Amino acid sequence: MSLKRFPFVLLFLSCLTLLFPPTVSQAQPRAGSVWIIPIQGDIEPSLAAFVRRETRKALSQGAECLIYEIDTFGGRVDSALQITSFITSIKNAKTVAWVNNSETSMGVSWSAGALIAFSCQDIYMAPGTSMGAAAPVVAGAEGMESAGEKSIAAVRSQIAALAERNGHPVAIALAMVDTDIELWEVTVNGETKALTLAELERLEKEASSGSEIERVALISAPGKLLSLTSGEAVRFGLASGFAENRESLLDALGFKGEITESSPSPADGIISFLTSAPVQAILILLGLVMIFLEIQTPGFGVPGVTAIVAFLVVFGASAMLGRVGSLEILLFLVGIGALAVEIFVIPGFGVVGISGFILIGLSLVLSMQDFVIPRFDWEWTLFGRNTLVVFVGLVAAITGIAIIALLGPKTHLFDRLTLKAQITGTAGGPDPESPVGRAIAADGRGSAAGVTPNAGTYSTGLPLEDEENLEALVGKIGTTDSILRPAGRAVIDGKVYTVEADNEFVDEGRGIVVTRVRGNRIIVRRV
Repeated sequence: MSLKRFPFVLLFLSCLTLLFPPTVSQAQPRAGSVWIIPIQGDIEPSLAAFVRRETRKALSQGAECLIYEIDTFGGRVDSALQITSFITSIKNAKTVAWVNNSETSMGVSWSAGALIAFSCQDIYMAPGTSMGAAAPVVAGAEGMESAGEKSIAAVRSQIAALAERNGHPVAIALAMVDTDIELWEVTVNGETKALTLAELERLEKEASSGSEIERVALISAPGKLLSLTSGEAVRFGLASGFAENRESLLDALGFKGEITESSPSPADGIISFLTSAPVQAILILLGLVMIFLEIQTPGFGVPGVTAIVAFLVVFGASAMLGRVGSLEILLFLVGIGALAVEIFVIPGFGVVGISGFILIGLSLVLSMQDFVIPRFDWEWTLFGRNTLVVFVGLVAAITGIAIIALLGPKTHLFDRLTLKAQITGTAGGPDPESPVGRAIAADGRGSAAGVTPNAGTYSTGLPLEDEENLEALVGKIGTTDSILRPAGRAVIDGKVYTVEADNEFVDEGRGIVVTRVRGNRIIVRRV
């Protein structure tokens, strides 16, 4: 093109522009699937599992915008960190935190709720709501108190990283966690900002001659945790805007289309109930007592089934929250095995039995938390709470077992579980220490109240001249070679003897100990 013609072409294009002005494209709401997932009530493991499940479901169905409706006073730090880590891992959808204020909500996003809000890309708040006070706390002698510096430093760095990632004011995030932060409202060339004292002093020092920096007001003094109203959050740039209802929120986000609202199912409520501290303690109590009753009754029956169901519920509910692995199951099985060895093999109750209880308790504690060794104050608090729940369950179970052992034979409630009949004699005659045996001995004629002792005896397996050596068997341990009902065979020191159980039936293959010898009668009891 000749340079001489260029002005004419430019003039022609200008005329076309005046005659046909270009259409200015305005932001149109984009169609897409929007999911609203509530984060309401106490932040706890069941809620974290619900958020993960519903978010995965929304993403699998092509959701383009995930709105987390937050309404909480806070909760467990570990559950909050799980939720924030999961939300920040979302790549293919927009994440929005919405602090709503309805007739059924509290209109707050405090503590762990503020931490979750910072993990979202945008924050919207309804008028009249508030957010802040995100410092971790632990239970102290005088109630809840601030956690140690190690825990505060961990949460402070995490919330600052979330703020940096999503473009939220880092200074506000720090002031919500750390009471040592002094936060100022500042105008920089007419723009309102919230800066820490350190940031403000550095900005004033590095400001050029043309910059206008003015301290407006102190937002949060040292020693105070920051909480912001919705108006303050919008003014300082934390919240992207106000959203009084869903329609205004979707308009502000530029979305239109299908809206799906998640809600906790009855199963979520059941899991939350089963993993609560009182229910866990009751299940531990029930399981251990039923194990004891199963051991005391022949065969396998209702107590054994009940014990299995109780511990399946304990571990199953925790497994659905992602807190049970192979370590917990292994510790529990080894603990049960140690108790079985102590009961059936080793006489008395000693180190092996105590170790079994410790391993069972440790497995139950670990099934209630997501870590093995506590590192922070809030983890130690959680570990202490879980240990207390398990300890209460174990102590209650031991107390219940003791009561059943002492009172069971005297009550009709356990008629089918305990042996109430008193054995007063066998084919070898009445037990000399039984009431009937003592009556016979006192009669002097070999009978009492019409009871005639049976003159027959069981063979001891020894020649008659060696029967005086039976006293040497007292205290020795053997194994039943047949069922004792109450008489039968047992192997003691490699020899087979005819023995009598002391007021009980003993299955074949069980350990027994010789308690006394009466003539040629060997009295034993189950070990």
